[in-house]
Amino acid sequence: MPRIHHSGSPKAQSAVRSLIAARDWSGHPLGHPDRWPAELATAVGMTLNSSFPMFVAWGAELHLLYNDAYAQIMGTKHPAALAQPFKQVWAEIWDDLVPIIDRALSNKPAFFQDLPLTIVRQGYPEQAWFTFSYAPLEDAAGNVAGMYCTVIETTDRVQAERRAALELKLSDALRPLSAPSEVLATASALLGQELRLTRALYAEVDDEAGTFHTPREWSGPGMEHLSRESFPIAEFGTELIKVLRAGETLIIDDAFLDPRTAGFPQRYIEENIRAVLTVPLVRGGRLVAFLSLNRAEPYRWSANDVRFTRDTAERTWAALDTARAQAELRAERDRSRYIFDTMLEGFSRVAPDWTLVEMNAEGLRICRKTAAEVVGRNHWDVFPEVAATNAGAMLMRTMRERVPGAVEHRVPDAEGRLGWHELRAFPTQDGGMAIFFRDITDRKLAESKLKAADQRKDEFLAMLAHELRNPLAPISAAAQLLDMGALNETRVRQSSAIIGRQVRHMTRLVDDLLDVSRVTRGLIELDKVPLDVRNIVDEAIEQVRPQLAARRQRLGVHLPSTPLVVEGDRARLVQVLSNLLGNAVKYSPDERAIEVSARPEGERLVLTVADEGIGMERELTERAFDLFAQAKRSSDRSQGGLGLGLALVRNLVELHGGEVACASSGPGRGSTFTVTLPLAGRSPRL
Repeated sequence: MPRIHHSGSPKAQSAVRSLIAARDWSGHPLGHPDRWPAELATAVGMTLNSSFPMFVAWGAELHLLYNDAYAQIMGTKHPAALAQPFKQVWAEIWDDLVPIIDRALSNKPAFFQDLPLTIVRQGYPEQAWFTFSYAPLEDAAGNVAGMYCTVIETTDRVQAERRAALELKLSDALRPLSAPSEVLATASALLGQELRLTRALYAEVDDEAGTFHTPREWSGPGMEHLSRESFPIAEFGTELIKVLRAGETLIIDDAFLDPRTAGFPQRYIEENIRAVLTVPLVRGGRLVAFLSLNRAEPYRWSANDVRFTRDTAERTWAALDTARAQAELRAERDRSRYIFDTMLEGFSRVAPDWTLVEMNAEGLRICRKTAAEVVGRNHWDVFPEVAATNAGAMLMRTMRERVPGAVEHRVPDAEGRLGWHELRAFPTQDGGMAIFFRDITDRKLAESKLKAADQRKDEFLAMLAHELRNPLAPISAAAQLLDMGALNETRVRQSSAIIGRQVRHMTRLVDDLLDVSRVTRGLIELDKVPLDVRNIVDEAIEQVRPQLAARRQRLGVHLPSTPLVVEGDRARLVQVLSNLLGNAVKYSPDERAIEVSARPEGERLVLTVADEGIGMERELTERAFDLFAQAKRSSDRSQGGLGLGLALVRNLVELHGGEVACASSGPGRGSTFTVTLPLAGRSPRL
């Protein structure tokens, strides 16, 4: 395959390339690769050389040719899918993709972000999300003969964002509910709709009898409820109750194949259940309840599904406890003290004249007061700072109009920083009211960070689009020159050099993205050996020496005479230091000084890179290593790049058991980056 093979390149040894080389192409509609049209051979060669997931679909039946990265997305479809018709490979989503494919085959590129698709790649249907672009491929005659696609799976990110949003939605939905039945109905419906279930049910268990009954059940469209309200657990499998009593989550992908349930098909057939995910509630060593999710078809439950369901179950049970406690308060106030003293939120009761009658232990802890400072005193004398706030207005309205109220209230903590409390007030029969409250500062901070991270992500995506678009203009211009024909050799070389330079730039951008993705997802394996820090410094300096010379910057290196040895991956530690040095060069004016130093402090190595560059605001130093945070360091973006280097530095340093920090006296006053790593006791490897 001379047109798609590049000997000597690491990418030339890819698994897909080997499959193409070893395949018997006789009788295949595409024919042998040596006889492929130049346009197809070029597109396949680019695809195989890319570390980004890509595929080419060519011919009347759109036969698929793809690279190793895309093979990972395909799961068990690979390698049988290679060179097969697109419609056959992705039959389950063909109808969804036909309009997009038709657009590409009509010579109109198509781009979709976070497109949801239900695919089958591990034997079971699963919901996945993808961001991709389809572009037409023309043959020598200028006719569209196929298409190529660049794609990235965004399932993990989309699910994380959706689940985070749903957790907030669930908290908000459960908070005002006072009836247990409302809590169960709301939680079950949200779970069922989010996970696209056929059934979600809450069951209460008689552990001694080994039976359960379902006071609340949610069913999807067209799905009937269980045939009865009560069942012996053993009818679904004699081993199941042991798993649930042990407090373990029960995960069944296919009830007809799982050895614990395969012998009990009748019950699963009658109730239209094939996949089950059940989270038990065990208290005092007894199984008291469970939350169970059902699907009518086999389904492989993901770790994300299990984690989210367990979190939802905990929230639901906590909300049920609160709702039942409130119901008992309204029904039998004289036996409520024990309940409220063991609650995980504050509770106080106020008389009609605003006298504080009682406050539980958690409430006293939240308010940082003793019972003597609260009980028997006027509410407004104890909490004068609340009167003029939205919380004060809500309490007065509840007392005056006899209606429940809820509010989130900003309060200063012990150190003077602002925190948040959530208050809920309910009128009582004696004319007073009951107040429930809890500290929600952590949740509010998490919400704020989520919003800030989302904003930084949007800024980063805008910058990424700008950086990826910039090389397109020179590439397009050079391609047009080459297309004009009758060019002299010098012009051809110049055009080819432009294209090569810009493609290398785009490749570096994509490599940065992939490197950060691999590190943050824990896919990097370190090859740790004892290393002399001097060798790491020398290699990193060698990588940035051309930039230093070009800007006539002075580099000072300060290393101790005795070796400093660390246990680490040579390539990754050189990458850390070269990134820091590269930043110092990039953000320092010409003819300025840059200092690199290393010293031992106890059992730790302290490595610093200091520059006389543009510096940064204190606010940026506190989040300089966060993903998506670096884009604001250079407002004009004249230096180019994605600004992912510092995020990568932090992750690599932490993988080595170290820490990294930065400091700056302000804009124009330079920056200092400090890496701290554990020193090793062994001799370095040369």
